[in-house]
Amino acid sequence: MRIVHVVPTYLPAVRYGGPILAVHGLCRALAKRGHAVEVFTTSIDGAANSDVPHGIPVVLDGVKVHYFASPVLRRLSFAPSLMPALRRAFREADVAHLHSVFLWPTWAAARLARRSRVPYVMSPRGMLVKKLIHARHRLLKSAWISLIDKSNLEKAAAVHVTSSFEAAELAKFGWPLRRVAMVPNGVDELATAPGKIFDDIGALADARPLILFLGRISRVKGLDRLMRAFAHTRAGTLAIIGGDYDGLAPSLLQLARDLNISDRVRVIARTVVGADKEAAFAAATVFVLPSDSESFGNSVLEAMQRGVPVVVTRDVGAAEIVREANAGIVVDGDADELACAIERLVENPEFARDMGEAGRRHVADHYSWDSIAARMEVLYESVRA
Repeated sequence: MRIVHVVPTYLPAVRYGGPILAVHGLCRALAKRGHAVEVFTTSIDGAANSDVPHGIPVVLDGVKVHYFASPVLRRLSFAPSLMPALRRAFREADVAHLHSVFLWPTWAAARLARRSRVPYVMSPRGMLVKKLIHARHRLLKSAWISLIDKSNLEKAAAVHVTSSFEAAELAKFGWPLRRVAMVPNGVDELATAPGKIFDDIGALADARPLILFLGRISRVKGLDRLMRAFAHTRAGTLAIIGGDYDGLAPSLLQLARDLNISDRVRVIARTVVGADKEAAFAAATVFVLPSDSESFGNSVLEAMQRGVPVVVTRDVGAAEIVREANAGIVVDGDADELACAIERLVENPEFARDMGEAGRRHVADHYSWDSIAARMEVLYESVRA
């Protein structure tokens, strides 16, 4: 099968976190299963550009990636040179998979797919949550949805979501969609991670019991709520680790001082990968993802894969996986509930260990990228029929 993916940005831009890494995990697994997979994307990397060639495809893990420049309207990922190449690719494509909303490549690709009679799947990747839309750029996003994305979604052969939570949020818009298909994200196989372990991460091994948050440091992650919950616990260290592209680290450190827990809190405001990442998970007693809204939560599966028990809020898409696997505790999100769940796991090592092992087994059995790609193949075949 020839599968064309369209995504606003792609590897090696680590800054964009889980959704883009999930797209690459899926594409890589599809290619490994024998499909011809091409990705059309921009070279945008924050305020700069990735050091990639334009006009010459790059092969990453068996995936042919085409990068295009965005000289203007970069907030919309506008890349006019993408269109002629995509038009040529659609002549032979069996199916197209468009990732994201609110951005020009998705809009342009959906229109072109319809004209080319190529069935397409759209993945909002957690961007269609009403409370998030209302919290930031409400008028602009609402106008874009009404004028552009609503029609593209309604005309898609299927809309792909990664969790029941994301499906429920999507249903709140009341659109007459042809089909909503749920296929979760997967995880990469564990392997020895090369590289140096930096001192700030290495020191966490001596800070046990360690409560770990690892992901993008952003408002939607509920980190202020986590700090207030941690202030109600009696022992241990809280480590908040991740890229801080919203500049929230100073306010989190100030909150720690206000709560009189600054001696028990570590904020490491940078993206950690490789050996650093493995060392952080190895030091963790409990992993916490207290998000206000999270369509999936790849880091939850990563913690489970490594045998770390988790605490998540019910607004995390992967919460249903945690419940199914009995791999941790799901809470409503109140600070007191978070605190109780953390203490319950810290104070009952055998209970925590059993949950960690249950999570490890469950991820190994159900969430390899190969098994997820097989499920996506079924979706692609069905929209081609």
